[in-house]
Amino acid sequence: MNIEEFRKHGHELIDWICEYYKGIENFPVKSRVQPGEIKSWLPKSPPESGEDFKQIMSDFEEKILPGITHWQSPNFFAYFPANSSRPSVLAELLTATLGVQGMVWETSPAATEMEEVVMNWLKEMTGLPSSFHGVIQDTASTATLVAILSARERITEFQVNQIGFLTNKYRIYCSEEAHSSIDKAAKIAGFGKQALTKIETDEALRMIPEKLEEAIKNDIYEGLIPTCVVSAIGTTGTVAIDPLQEIATICKRYKVWHHVDAAYAGSAMVLEENRKYLQGIEEADSFVFNPHKWMFTNFDCSAYFVKDRDSLVKTFEIMPEYLKTGRDEQVNNYRDWGIQLGRRFRALKLWFVIRTFGVEDIKEKIRNHISWAGELAGEIRKDKSFILHEPQNLGLICFRLALPGIENLEERNKINMEFLDSINKTGKAYLSHTKVKEEFTLRMSVSQTDVTRDHVFKTWELIKQMAGQINA
Repeated sequence: MNIEEFRKHGHELIDWICEYYKGIENFPVKSRVQPGEIKSWLPKSPPESGEDFKQIMSDFEEKILPGITHWQSPNFFAYFPANSSRPSVLAELLTATLGVQGMVWETSPAATEMEEVVMNWLKEMTGLPSSFHGVIQDTASTATLVAILSARERITEFQVNQIGFLTNKYRIYCSEEAHSSIDKAAKIAGFGKQALTKIETDEALRMIPEKLEEAIKNDIYEGLIPTCVVSAIGTTGTVAIDPLQEIATICKRYKVWHHVDAAYAGSAMVLEENRKYLQGIEEADSFVFNPHKWMFTNFDCSAYFVKDRDSLVKTFEIMPEYLKTGRDEQVNNYRDWGIQLGRRFRALKLWFVIRTFGVEDIKEKIRNHISWAGELAGEIRKDKSFILHEPQNLGLICFRLALPGIENLEERNKINMEFLDSINKTGKAYLSHTKVKEEFTLRMSVSQTDVTRDHVFKTWELIKQMAGQINA
């Protein structure tokens, strides 16, 4: 493809994207293909000769698009969002064009210095302490692994990196509602899943601080070494918010690394009224949230903040001859701030998004999402056909059919599963689920970039309609 062909097809592709955005609500939100169906439509071997761009796009529309679940649809209410926005898409186009490899300052000074600037912007926007140092990771799962590895090295005086584990006495703690990435990190970091203690939660599914302290004390008595606590501002299942201040006090008392996972909810800290959830954050060791969830920035872009920058860098730094430059003492080389050596220019899309929206418009969008979710929760709370999970936090609503008279848990779960499936099969909306104390529970996340109140309440009408059919 020469430059003029690229120009022609590039304009065509932008036109296609615009039409896609305009008509996105015409697609079923959740893909309807069956397992293996897309593979059956694709050739088993690559083409011997180059093919025409028009034919490639035709095949994309006919054979790929049917297998797409439309995460950017304003009727996407499942999981948490993986949001995009127009300025973010344009920035990704520039990122792909430049093809920057941002492993060290010298390989692209702008990528490094812009990352430092936008991470400082995020600190200011969310009210995080100035003592934190920020770096962009790919996902919150990676950031949690980075935190656990840093905790491991700090408590062993960086000996595990040198000689490996000589004892398996180190322990990690999180709530029983915490994200599965903590289990995975415990395995990858060499602790093993048996080193991870799941702490009991209260009726609101928040970690119980007294139970955490009890577990730490018991481990110390047994000769074990408490190493890291992971708390959550917004669990994946229900957006339960752990009592950060109490947990922070315990971690400080026992000199345990405290990592705070706010992957989804962290974006909501741009609203001053939500800063109450951050009480105690100044005593935490690390904090992560994902602008690629609720700050309208394409996946992947995870904002990781750490207080002890030296421990972070010492955990990951490596200096082969081919990476040495004459500027290493003057700059941040972000390859030493995480797992990856190679790094994309992720800061550019964040810079585009923040500048295009401005802080006030970001606040307005997030405040609207939270308001509409609260309004819908109020409607569900009044409707005797449903049971709302309380407390309802931020932009997530968790609920299930009440099913009075059905005592059997398995039967209730089966009916609620069928209820969710009936909603998603309409193609008009997409919701996901969790389990709350073993009860199958629907989740509706009001957080998509272009969602409006009308989308939320049209979906509520659909939910009531499908509930009527199930109850009948």
